[in-house]
Amino acid sequence: MTLMDILSPDAVIAPLQATDKRGVIDELVDRLAAAGKVRDPESLKTAVWTREQTRTTGIGHGLAIPHGKCAGMDALAMAVGKPAEPLDFDAIDGRPVNLVVLLASPPDRTSDHIQALARVSRLISMEEFRERIYAAETGEEIYDLFRSQEQMG
Repeated sequence: MTLMDILSPDAVIAPLQATDKRGVIDELVDRLAAAGKVRDPESLKTAVWTREQTRTTGIGHGLAIPHGKCAGMDALAMAVGKPAEPLDFDAIDGRPVNLVVLLASPPDRTSDHIQALARVSRLISMEEFRERIYAAETGEEIYDLFRSQEQMG
């Protein structure tokens, strides 16, 4: 599985309209619903927000990966959003986030879910990729960066 299996160009937003953590989660879930990847967006929003309140998904390096599992999904899906301004996400390093990657999966796809979380974390830990993606200004640029990085392996 690569991230391109679960990310489509219509699920990348730059800039996000929302300016707070909950609004960003809702905006990304709504985008997945509009792309036909989530049948029950309200239940996914609740799952992701409940998970977020348990422990922040702001993992440092300017990245947050909110995630949740929801029965109204056939497959793993990913949405990416770039805030208009760096956003406070209660990150573990105390710094604002420049990119939010939302992962959503059916309850029975735990292994794929964990693989995707690990893959996103690995990509963002690569300084050159991180700088390029944070400098990107459009959803298309962000999508292309993920695609070219995934093609390199």
